[in-house]
Amino acid sequence: MSAVTSTRVVLAARPHGEPTTDNFRIETAQVPSPADGQLLLRTVYLSLDPYMRGRMSAAESYAEPVEVGDTMVGATVSQVVESRSPRIEPGAYVLAYSGWQSHALVDGNAVRVLDPDRAPLSTAVGVLGMPGFTAYSGLLKIGRPQPGETVVVAAASGPVGSAVGQIARIRGARAVGIAGGPDKCAFVRDELGFDAAIDHRAPDFAEQLKAAVPDGIDVYFENVGGAVTAAVLPLLNLYARIPVCGLVSQYNAASMPEGPDRLPGFMGLVLTKSLTIRGFIQSEFVQAMYADFERDATRWIGEGSLKYREDVVDGLENAPTAFLGMLHGKNFGKLVVRVGPERA
Repeated sequence: MSAVTSTRVVLAARPHGEPTTDNFRIETAQVPSPADGQLLLRTVYLSLDPYMRGRMSAAESYAEPVEVGDTMVGATVSQVVESRSPRIEPGAYVLAYSGWQSHALVDGNAVRVLDPDRAPLSTAVGVLGMPGFTAYSGLLKIGRPQPGETVVVAAASGPVGSAVGQIARIRGARAVGIAGGPDKCAFVRDELGFDAAIDHRAPDFAEQLKAAVPDGIDVYFENVGGAVTAAVLPLLNLYARIPVCGLVSQYNAASMPEGPDRLPGFMGLVLTKSLTIRGFIQSEFVQAMYADFERDATRWIGEGSLKYREDVVDGLENAPTAFLGMLHGKNFGKLVVRVGPERA
């Protein structure tokens, strides 16, 4: 097969503070035929996730940054165009980590084959993929909700937060979601079945949250940080658990926040309320929990107790704008870019 032309989105420059479209550049490049053991992939769906903002920075983190000039990273659902792997046939669909590009060469051992008849292909980067597993592992391993307890989750209409609240309900806990705007709150409450949903943009947000948790908060699943966390902290119960999944409100900060140092007060709260706070990256739980997650999540979706919503954007060229909007909460559900048709 002759070389394939791939369109890709590269990191043009590292952002200082809030990123803009100038931090991205669209290029084309030739992708050669695969060598032994490799696959040539055609991207169908690209997942856009908040962690990608951290990969644009050179600051020390849990993963290596994207280098300037390199393709932006990301999980994809792709179809195999050409295979030199003995275990994967052309035409198969795979979950890969091939990034923001229309075509890619990958190692055949680095992908997971998907069954398109089992579930919609896009769910492999959503409710049945990394976001769903993040919710499952962080809540059950760190949050450990018990029947009758109260679980609060920020960004509750998003792919992680929506799953956290529903899994909490499945485990017999109360679920209180925090979301941005009346439409998202109505979705969280009326469609996902949370016990309450609070709009963090409301002027009396802190008072509404307090009223929604009359018995306090036993588990706070942290996705946001900032003002939302400040409203949650006084409501935490003795022995409350806080899985720290993300801090999206702080990702674009270019300097320390103004005002007094709140760390001593926070540490005093950790001590007096015997809080458990643990940051995590979902990959650390994959070996121990992923098989259970796939079994449980597939069953819950079939039963209707785990619902999901996707926000699909068409065209790889629209990925930068969609990503920037996500950092401001403009997406409604799991943000996915449809790069190409499911069937070539």
